[in-house]
Amino acid sequence: MQNPVISTLKVLAFGITRDILGQQEVVLPLATPCTVGDLRHYLEEHYPALRKLASLAIAVNNAYADDEQAIIATDEVVLIPPVSGG
Repeated sequence: MQNPVISTLKVLAFGITRDILGQQEVVLPLATPCTVGDLRHYLEEHYPALRKLASLAIAVNNAYADDEQAIIATDEVVLIPPVSGG
């Protein structure tokens, strides 16, 4: 069995997610293969306040992504917090 390849992934955060992460952009270690679900788990472990959000969408390359979608280091990943208004 091969060891995973480790690289980095840039993640952009907006709204409350930016406040939770403490900055608008974070660079995280990325073990490949990796999915959006893996990223979500990593973020919730390292930033537990994210678990308290009513919802947290993740977009990859300008499209909403489900947890099974694969991600690679060159993808643009954005955290989209719950929105309110009317």
